[in-house]
Amino acid sequence: MSPQKIALLTDSCADLPPHLAEENQIHVVPLRILCADGEYRDGVDIRAADIYTRLQAGELPQTSLPSAQDITDAFDAIAAAGYDGVIALMLSGGLSGTYNMTRLLAEERKDLTIRVYDSVSGSLGTGMMVLQLAEDLRQGMDWDALTERRVPWLIQNTFPFFSVDTLEYLQKGGRIGKVTAMAGTLLQIKPLITFAADGQLQSIAKVRGRNLVIRKLIELVEQRHAGAARYNLAVANGGAPAEMETLKEKLTAALPHYDHLWSGELDGTLSVYIGNGGGGAAVQLLEP
Repeated sequence: MSPQKIALLTDSCADLPPHLAEENQIHVVPLRILCADGEYRDGVDIRAADIYTRLQAGELPQTSLPSAQDITDAFDAIAAAGYDGVIALMLSGGLSGTYNMTRLLAEERKDLTIRVYDSVSGSLGTGMMVLQLAEDLRQGMDWDALTERRVPWLIQNTFPFFSVDTLEYLQKGGRIGKVTAMAGTLLQIKPLITFAADGQLQSIAKVRGRNLVIRKLIELVEQRHAGAARYNLAVANGGAPAEMETLKEKLTAALPHYDHLWSGELDGTLSVYIGNGGGGAAVQLLEP
């Protein structure tokens, strides 16, 4: 029998503001960040602003998977709340072992029917998928429709793009090639990145100077929107809230007929690799 009461689970890299996670009853498992003075849980006892301070002081924190205990605790809390099904949408397997670990722990549960998905995305990309699933649940979509059709559709049709102020931390963290990083710093080139088909981060465009970044982000979103009748938008900031507001205004002027517009802040884990001053915009197609 298909589950009747369905919970949603994701991780701290989905960049869900706490009030949105709470309103939509989304369970969030924190990734871990290893700093010089110990281990922290992303979004629980460390946030992006703390990471920026550490990076500026010359420290380079490392990121790690959620603890098995935190994932197990989330499943226990879901079961205790009376749910019988879980849809878990986790950070790209191309960047992290979080998806794989969640999948393995899910297989051990006899009390819950759990489907774990690799979002092949992160940040506002994953966050948008989970928020739309919460909307679909409210509209009465059942387990089979969600797991067989809706989740795969959203994974294929959610497109986030990010601007990065510097490639230095992506290079130091081993997430991008050295040559790209050096060229960018010398010429004040601001790269725009997205998720490749394998879930890794890839550079998709470059602009010179910050003032062209917003224009390029909107252009990339418009290309992916491609005239879709129904869609959601999202914006995020990495320590640059004023720029995010400008981006939001211009994005909604370019694409005014969205169903939802969500905004958030980049999480601590991604901030380790992106640094301060980044931002993002995304579009999610709801139907062809």
